Amino acid sequence: MSGLSSAASRARQTEAAARAGGHGTSFWRRSWPWLKRITQTAFFLVVAWLIVTQARTIAWDEVFEAMRRQSPQWLWLAILPAVASHALYSCFDLLGRHLTRHGLAWPTVMAINFISYAFNINLGSLIGAAMLRYRLYARHGLQTDAIARIIGTSIFTNWFGYLALAGAVFLVSPLQLPPQWKIGGAGLHVLGAALLSTALAYLAICAFFSERRLSFRGHVVTIQRLRFALLQLAMSCANWMLMACVIYLLLERQIAYTDVLCVLLIAVVAGVIVHVPAGLGVVEAVFVALLSYRLAASELLAALLTYRFLYYLVPLVPAALGWLAIEVRTRGENKRKKNTRRR
Repeated sequence: MSGLSSAASRARQTEAAARAGGHGTSFWRRSWPWLKRITQTAFFLVVAWLIVTQARTIAWDEVFEAMRRQSPQWLWLAILPAVASHALYSCFDLLGRHLTRHGLAWPTVMAINFISYAFNINLGSLIGAAMLRYRLYARHGLQTDAIARIIGTSIFTNWFGYLALAGAVFLVSPLQLPPQWKIGGAGLHVLGAALLSTALAYLAICAFFSERRLSFRGHVVTIQRLRFALLQLAMSCANWMLMACVIYLLLERQIAYTDVLCVLLIAVVAGVIVHVPAGLGVVEAVFVALLSYRLAASELLAALLTYRFLYYLVPLVPAALGWLAIEVRTRGENKRKKNTRRR
């Protein structure tokens, strides 16, 4: 009897603990959206304050004068990594093509990837860039599951490389912060170690558990082979480095390349968190805040505005024309198919 009573007591304790754990879990589930919203709002206010503070101190006539003084030689050199970056990113969806084995030709995949990327970096959520990508692939007959896997692979590739590259840069060559900040580089070292460890952990998982399927919140994730993961890593890291190279050349190599890369990696995340299309104003504010003690703010902004023109606005023109061409062509094909069926 005593054994039964003790067993019943333990069962009641276990049930009570589970109930308490359930209450704790439900509390965090209810609280998480609010905590996330509060954190994002606070970060947005900090960045907004930074933008306004920096904008008030900028002599914009000096910025435009610095743009006029920019050397055509450096401008033409900066075009090369800008073109290379867009060409490389256009290959990201080829990874998804390999995984899904769909029948679209690789030039078509690259064209869709280029169009989507150009719209995404310029307008982002304003036009629903992800839905644009879905639409373009759906126009070519791909199923929803295949499209989702292509887009998911591309997004993961981009941020997987970011984790590894940012981790390595923050850990090995952290940015020297402005003297007035009175903050050491220990924080960047810790962040770099965490980011790099995460990327290396994923590579280890790919090495030892390749082609296994994991279920996460109802989604099935297939662990890729190490060789595929290394290809993702190389493509993404190269793309981020090419983007930094554009700014580095527009700054006419007055700031060390690793410092430009470090600031860009910080600025990009700030732009994503604030959720401003193209990180407009955010990237500029971060660069000025972190580098204006080494180079005049007018020269920094002149280079960044030129960067926006070269890397963001110029590719948007062929992307818009390409989107229009796809829409016209696919609509014409659909009409011909309908007419054929009626006959």
